[in-house]
Amino acid sequence: MTLRLLKGFALSVDHIRVPICSSAQRLIAFLALQGMPRTRTYVAGTLWPDVTSSRAHANLRSSLWRATRTGHHVIDTSAQELAVSRHVTVDLHDAVARAHRLLDAGRSCDDILTTQTRIDLSADLLPEWLESEWVLMEREQYHQLRLYALESMAERLTALRRHGEAVAAGLAAVRAEPLRESAHRVLVKAHLAAGNRGAALRQYEQCRSILSEELGLEPSQTLKSLLPAPGPRGERHRPPAAGRVPVR
Repeated sequence: MTLRLLKGFALSVDHIRVPICSSAQRLIAFLALQGMPRTRTYVAGTLWPDVTSSRAHANLRSSLWRATRTGHHVIDTSAQELAVSRHVTVDLHDAVARAHRLLDAGRSCDDILTTQTRIDLSADLLPEWLESEWVLMEREQYHQLRLYALESMAERLTALRRHGEAVAAGLAAVRAEPLRESAHRVLVKAHLAAGNRGAALRQYEQCRSILSEELGLEPSQTLKSLLPAPGPRGERHRPPAAGRVPVR
């Protein structure tokens, strides 16, 4: 049984999607994000913070019952605690593990420098669930982790001279957070390592434009120092503007 939380909720058995109501979806997603058993009181109070304790526990019992109606063992229950069944594979857990590996400079990551890793790290956690505080907190935590991991992935691929893949990872980081200068920086480095100075200059100009328009800031000296030396006329050639990455 697999549980997908990246790009949206989906519970599947043998690649066949299991229909499940929204309240049970939220209970299963919440327990999956905890990564450990939680007491019924904690779960009820977090998922239904705006109602009385008795109402929250009633909602929890209802959601548990609806989860059992799928006909699959998704949640382990005891008198006090709840947890997602150990038989459920959660895509987020694997993506987080790969992100931490990418950020560990002492570990080899050749086996996970793949298109699938880039795709997984490009996806937000439950992007259409906007109203719950617990989702927003978990999403922001994963968002920051995946940004650092994508940047690390781009740098590792650049060092391995896998320039096309490095640019793709850098672009994914910029797309996820256009105002993040470090994402632009790894992308500029990837272009330069491939010998594409024009592409590097375009990326710098895009970063400069976005920072100026959105924040009134200039790129740091660290980013500027990466650029090719000025030409004979004493000015860096300014390439045609590339398509802007929309700011979130």
